[in-house]
Amino acid sequence: MQNEKDKLANSVVAHMMEHDAFSQWMQVKVLEVSEGYSRINMLIRKEMVNGLGIVHGGITFSLADSAFAFACNNRNNLSVALDVTISFTKAVIIGDTITAEAKEIHNGRSTGVYLITILNQKNEQVALFKGTCFRTGKKLV
Repeated sequence: MQNEKDKLANSVVAHMMEHDAFSQWMQVKVLEVSEGYSRINMLIRKEMVNGLGIVHGGITFSLADSAFAFACNNRNNLSVALDVTISFTKAVIIGDTITAEAKEIHNGRSTGVYLITILNQKNEQVALFKGTCFRTGKKLV
C-alpha cells in the first residue's frame, strides 16, 4: 500500500507523462515511482540508431533525463536541470531494452542531486548519469 507521499509522486509523474510528447515518442514505460525515485524503461527501435549502427547517445541520455525529471519533480515542486553529466559505458543496439533508475542523493530546499544508472536487459550498465536540479517552488499539479 502506498503512503501519501508516494501517491503524490505517482500522480505528478502521471501528469508529466501525459504532457511529455518526447517520452511518449520514445515509448517510455514508468515502472516504479516513489518520493525522490523513479525507474523507467524503453525498447530501442531502428529509428534510434546512428550512422555507426549503435543507438544515438541522445536516446540513452534522454531516457536518463526523463528518469531524472520524474525523480526530482515528484514532490510536486517544479524542478529544472542545472547541470548533468553522462558516461557511456557500453554500446546499446536495436532490440535492447534499457532501464534507467534514478536515486536521490541530496534533497535540498533549492537543489537536488540524483544518480541515474542505465542498464540493458542483461543487467549490464550502459551509462551513468548524474544530475543536479534547481527547485523553483512552483507546483506542477
